[in-house]
Order: sequence, then C-alpha cells, then structure tokens
Amino acid sequence: MSESITRHLSKDPVLKPLIDSIPFRELSVNSQGVYLDLLGSIISQQLSTKVAAVIEGRFLALFPEQQPHPSLLLEKDLDTLRTAGLSKQKATYLQNVADFFQKENLLEKDWSDMGNEEIIQYLTQIKGVGKWTVEMILMFSLDRPDVLPLDDLGIRQAITHLYKVTGTGKTTHHRMTEIAAAWQPYRSYACLYLWRHKDGK
Repeated sequence: MSESITRHLSKDPVLKPLIDSIPFRELSVNSQGVYLDLLGSIISQQLSTKVAAVIEGRFLALFPEQQPHPSLLLEKDLDTLRTAGLSKQKATYLQNVADFFQKENLLEKDWSDMGNEEIIQYLTQIKGVGKWTVEMILMFSLDRPDVLPLDDLGIRQAITHLYKVTGTGKTTHHRMTEIAAAWQPYRSYACLYLWRHKDGK
C-alpha cells in the first residue's frame, strides 16, 4: 500500500523530493476512536502539544479508569471540568460532544457507510466542532486517505511556498484545489508530507 501511495504522489515533481527524503507514515497510528479523538482535539486547540497533553491528562483523571463516557462527562459540572485547566468554553464544547454522541448513539458507530462530506456535515452540527476538526478526525481517526484540509494554515503555507501560489481568497483556494487534484486519491498522505516538510522533519 505504501509503495502505491508514494509512487502515485511522486508523479508530482514538487512532492517527489519530499517523498524521497521523509519516511512514509500511516495515518491513524494513535487513534482512540472518533469520540475520544474529538474530545482530545477540542482540548488541544490553540495550545502547545506539551500543555495540551498535561490538560488532557488532568481531564481524563476526573473519570474512573480515565474513561470519559458521555453520561459521566455530562454529569460533571463546568467548575469541576475547569479544574483540569479547561476554559469554560472548552468544557462546554466537550459536553456538547458527549451530548451528541449519547443522543445519536455513536460510540460504537461504524462510520464506513458515510462519505467524507457527509461526516463533516453531520459532526459540525455539534457547537464547538468545526470543519477543520472533523477533517482531522477523518484523517487520523478514520484513516480516510483523500482529505484536503485547506483550512489548515500549515497546509496553505506549504503549498503557497512550494508551488509559488500567489493571490488571495477564492482565487488562491481554487488554485490549491487544482494543484491537489493530482494527488487524488491520496491527498491525506500528501498533506502529511507537507506538514512534516514545514516542520523541518
């Protein structure tokens, strides 16, 4: 599988040097499932990796066996959740996720029968869950190989730099979509290379 992905993406002469120098990696190596990954994503927003890990650890410690089942999370008052280092807004968003997953009976859901856009529309009904967050879930929780998160600043910056994209707004978005069309059906993996290139790895 990895060989077919890298062979396809290497047809792009701009991506090829990245693929030659950066080791291939799989997508969902650290996934704990959609529910827990969504909670983790909300906790980590606008925080450094180190700070997010500390707060997430404190949050999980509030629950038996570190399992924040939706019913248990909804029982916690906001002040208790904030003792983990969460803002009131983030604590509310976490409970919004728990409420949605409980009402929709999603903990054991098989997401394979839903397309990417369908999942984005479905989960962004949750207040506090945006398109970018669901795109990360698609890539790193559901192992979807063909996601293009153009709302991600790092991806936009990498494409702008490597492909000399100029302009602003819809023109830039359209040009980036055109560039990425050649990566289909492996746009998620192309983005992994762009992120790691940008991070100097």
